[in-house]
Amino acid sequence: MLRQLRTPLALLLCTAALAGCESATRIADSISMPDFGITEPSEQRVERTVAFPEAEYAELEKTGSSAIKGRMSYDWQGQTVYANGDGISVAPVTTYSAEAAELALSGKTVERADSRAQAYTHIVRTDSNGYFNATGLPSGTFYVAGVIKLPDGTRSPLILSQVQVGRGQTRSIELSR
Repeated sequence: MLRQLRTPLALLLCTAALAGCESATRIADSISMPDFGITEPSEQRVERTVAFPEAEYAELEKTGSSAIKGRMSYDWQGQTVYANGDGISVAPVTTYSAEAAELALSGKTVERADSRAQAYTHIVRTDSNGYFNATGLPSGTFYVAGVIKLPDGTRSPLILSQVQVGRGQTRSIELSR
């Protein structure tokens, strides 16, 4: 049961990292996703070296008229597995989230993000075919990240993409690995 709940960590990002996430090699704390899994007691979280940059976040808008939509998939044992109700984190690219994303992509579990970063992170879920639609975003550059529950009960590694979106623009992406 614990193995099924583990979330492979990922954000560069996004997302926690990205903005304020939860479990590495599990989903990112660093990415600003809700805690979709748990960190086993044997796992050590890596401390962040970048302090929460209040001034950098103060310059960011929290909402807007932009959107990022797409589909999340993972190549598993020669077949494409699509997300099914899995969480997607959309977090602004900052010095704080970039550090977390880098650590998460290297397979490390990053300490939880500062709660203030979560106000800038948007969380959506995929539908049963892997499609997602994050709306109400401000313009800017974002980490879009998530992990997929695999058929054997484990989770994929973090799937992450950096996406830039203009004011009022909708960007379509394939979030895959």
